[in-house]
Amino acid sequence: MNARQPPLAARPLAGLILAALATGAHAADGPGRDRIERVVAEAIRPVMEAHSLPGMAVAVTIDGQRHVFGYGVASRESGRPVTESTLFEIGSVSKTFAATLAAYGAASGALRLSDKASRHMPALSGSRFDEISLLDLGTYTAGGLPLQFPREVKDEATMITYFKAWQPAYAPGTYRLYSNPSLGLFGNLAARGMGGSFDGLMEGRLLPLLGLTGTFLKVPKARMGDYAQGYTGEGRPVRVNPGVFASEAYGIKTSAADLIRFVEANIDPSRLDGTLRRAIDDTHLAYDRVGPMMQGLGWEMLAEPTLRQLVDATSPEFALKPARVERLDPPRQPAGEVWFHKTGATLGFGAYAAYVPARRFGIVMLANKNYPNAARVTAAHDIMTALAGAR
Repeated sequence: MNARQPPLAARPLAGLILAALATGAHAADGPGRDRIERVVAEAIRPVMEAHSLPGMAVAVTIDGQRHVFGYGVASRESGRPVTESTLFEIGSVSKTFAATLAAYGAASGALRLSDKASRHMPALSGSRFDEISLLDLGTYTAGGLPLQFPREVKDEATMITYFKAWQPAYAPGTYRLYSNPSLGLFGNLAARGMGGSFDGLMEGRLLPLLGLTGTFLKVPKARMGDYAQGYTGEGRPVRVNPGVFASEAYGIKTSAADLIRFVEANIDPSRLDGTLRRAIDDTHLAYDRVGPMMQGLGWEMLAEPTLRQLVDATSPEFALKPARVERLDPPRQPAGEVWFHKTGATLGFGAYAAYVPARRFGIVMLANKNYPNAARVTAAHDIMTALAGAR
């Protein structure tokens, strides 16, 4: 979580390494490529300088044409530049993958979002999770689960002990409080309902169905050379530590080139397998509303938002403060120009993914240092405003 920062000055970044990369059959150089590169660089360079970011990978998709740009270094120690193959931790953007897997399970008939949590984890029977649905967990409305597990939760046994003793502050489905344990349990229970482990189903089924060959929960040895080194605010090298529900809540490592393909699948899922297409469509439904923000599965969305609304909806204050929700029953597909997005961070990385299907525009921004959400949203909004209206 990061506090908002003042507007960034647009000034050149001394010594910044820039590598412009094109990926995919649709991304060959052509009319508009130079303008896209210039717009992205003008938005990203000041952010990197203002927040001392070692490296960034940025990908944009416009009308099905994909462009990937690398800036700075994947490792300060080795000087390796960021390339289209560089792998970044994406933190809570991982939740959109977990939500897609859960929606796939529901679309295939293996589970229902209305199922109570204890149905898929009998060890929770007799607890408050007899009353809490998968949908409550997937929309952070289980009743006030915390942002993180307490320190004593270290494995499945201590996780079950914690959940069985936990008492909600609110009735299920009435208040939203952003929570890794909530979304993590959602993904874990969905995998159980599908008859497998979360890691096995994610890596063995969903990622292959999406055609994502450079996206991992555990980076294979052959790709460790592409794994960017993350850095704390003090400049200390760091990578994510495993924990309970790490895979479900914040464990994906991927490249901008692969993540923009996932964004494209969300912009236009019509070419996907029927069950996967229905699953992605269901992650786009608005299940709850808090002011202008509508909560989907994984994705958060705002209809024709102002920049201020986007910044406010990704602020620490919004995430950390319980908010009464308007539950939308039945859930609905938001109309008009809807901005879908998700922020993510680990100790050493900061990520942002956003797209506007009505504009056929999407963007991915990955950095190997955490930095304020307001800076990410502002840069993405500036890029979209400059490019999507100029096509």
